[in-house]
Amino acid sequence: MTKSYKVAEHIFNLTLPEGSVLWEHLGQYEPFLQEEVCTAPLFSLEVGAQLPEGELTPVLLPEAEDGETVIKLYHIGEDWWFEASPDHRIPTVAKTWASKDFRQGRLEIVSRKISSAVFGINNALMLLYAFNTATLGTLEMHASMVSNSGKAFLFIAKSGTGKSTHSQQWLNYIPGTELMNDDNPIIRVWPDGRVIAYGSPWSGKTPCYRNVEAPVGAIVRIRRCPENKITRFGILEAYASVYSSCSGFKAQREMADGLHASLEAIATGVPCYVLDCRPDQEAAEVCSKEVLK
Repeated sequence: MTKSYKVAEHIFNLTLPEGSVLWEHLGQYEPFLQEEVCTAPLFSLEVGAQLPEGELTPVLLPEAEDGETVIKLYHIGEDWWFEASPDHRIPTVAKTWASKDFRQGRLEIVSRKISSAVFGINNALMLLYAFNTATLGTLEMHASMVSNSGKAFLFIAKSGTGKSTHSQQWLNYIPGTELMNDDNPIIRVWPDGRVIAYGSPWSGKTPCYRNVEAPVGAIVRIRRCPENKITRFGILEAYASVYSSCSGFKAQREMADGLHASLEAIATGVPCYVLDCRPDQEAAEVCSKEVLK
């Protein structure tokens, strides 16, 4: 059975074995469901299909801290191979083969746990989405995102620094604030210069899977500090800050060029700040006073 989903105006297909109970555990995708199956999606992922055999050549084997998702990337001939685990102390729970152009993917769930299957599907789709949209003005961000006054505001930071906490302070103390996504929103730079943020089916620990969109009002990097102050970045600082918080295979030339073009448009067209702050009400007030003016 195949279903089509649209995220930031990009359509992809997901196929599961007929009668699979996994559909019941993928409700996060329902807000993005299309009425009809797309015959020409950006990419497709088939779950349960047989993966090809062949020698794996390592491309990227990152080190991860405890609790961080591990994604290992290999070549298999001219194609690609991913192995995913929710933690480096846990064996691989899902394997994905992808065609050379990343347009076709097949996923094998190694673990029998439903949670591992959902983890595998989510990560395979996120990877394929990031790789296929990098040349289309689209960035998959690691950020918490709220809306206020008709605009989207993205909070970026190192894991555990307090992106979600800062969003919650906005929700508590800044009237008119709504949560759009708490972990993986999408930014798309359109040919006419518009920079639009979108909700996605991927939202980390906080379940916020909203099919919403808004122009980007600002991007704010959160840093822990004893005092609350906000400073606007210059273009180079803004570029580097956003670069460190977006997903994409930067080692492949075509994708890297696409990411660079998007990052350049954002750094020159979107206000970017650093907020040195405590995790308190005043931090939200200091931030909102600046970015909402």
